[in-house]
Amino acid sequence: MKRNPETPTAPAMPSLEGLASALPGWARALGFGALGIARGDLPQDEAWLKRWLALGRHGEMNWMARHGTRRSRPAELVPGTVTVIAVRMDYLPPGAADPGEVLADPSLGYVSRYALGRDYHKVLRNRLQKLADRITDAVGPFGYRVFTDSAPVLEKALARNAGLGWIGKHTNLLARDAGSWFFLGEIYTDLPLPTGDAAQAHCGSCAACIEACPTDAIVAPHELDARLCISYLTIEHPGSIPESLRPAIGNRIYGCDDCQLVCPWNRYARLAATPDFQARHGLDAPSLVELFGWSRETFLARTAGSAVRRIGHERWLRNIAVALGNAAPDPAARAALQSRADHPSAVVREHVAWALARHGGPHGH
Repeated sequence: MKRNPETPTAPAMPSLEGLASALPGWARALGFGALGIARGDLPQDEAWLKRWLALGRHGEMNWMARHGTRRSRPAELVPGTVTVIAVRMDYLPPGAADPGEVLADPSLGYVSRYALGRDYHKVLRNRLQKLADRITDAVGPFGYRVFTDSAPVLEKALARNAGLGWIGKHTNLLARDAGSWFFLGEIYTDLPLPTGDAAQAHCGSCAACIEACPTDAIVAPHELDARLCISYLTIEHPGSIPESLRPAIGNRIYGCDDCQLVCPWNRYARLAATPDFQARHGLDAPSLVELFGWSRETFLARTAGSAVRRIGHERWLRNIAVALGNAAPDPAARAALQSRADHPSAVVREHVAWALARHGGPHGH
């Protein structure tokens, strides 16, 4: 656990109750949408995680099982942790192309809205560190560690217990005043701060997200099989995408937002307050043919500072080949696919061959 060095003139320490009352305002000043405080007791969520892993629903995300109970027991991950400060930050980019219009145009590629701007890991980590520094200014040195999707943390369960929202049937966190278009972050701390109440669920009988999933990955309310999820297949899955799932992927080349797009609570979603999440390089409505022509160097340059870069150029081409295979027959699409027919990667070649066959034969005639 990180501990700040002694400061020359530390101010008098306020009460823990006073600190807890001040934290939401400090968080809003840093661009966060909300802040809550939770204990790290997650026995039911730990049991749920163990069952999910035992069923193999994590696919090839072996890191999900690697850390044992440290994921569900904060004090095992960061010794000395007493409470968890949880935050959320809105990311829906203002001015971006309408998601429904992009999904309806098979010549365009759909990139999950969270990945259109700057990599959220860097943005949230920087803001969380500033929040920790503000706490240090107020109370003096304290033990802490900041996280944002960067370690084995059950962030949605912690955010729920901190009162930031409930876990919806699609397994995303939902808030009555903000929908689900937000990132989560945490500060594990040794400060025994007073905690709030866990959020209550408000999905009711709604099943819109389950019905909207293109690949039926939401196998039951609150149960997601990652092996069927388009976000997993296009981002986390390293090899060949199962042929049976490729047609349902449509033009989604990085992630999928369908379950969020149909959620009634997202009528209350807020646009991102930080310019970091503005769409870059036209990725909110890009041409598939143009993207497929990107060289490795162009890919690295255009995705610098973006979460998209983590999948690498090979997986990028694999995903776009699937989308081009799902597009309407078009000479430009066929020509683009043929240009990669002899790609050095066997995975790319296989997906290109599949796409060309969808256009009328092995060579797209």
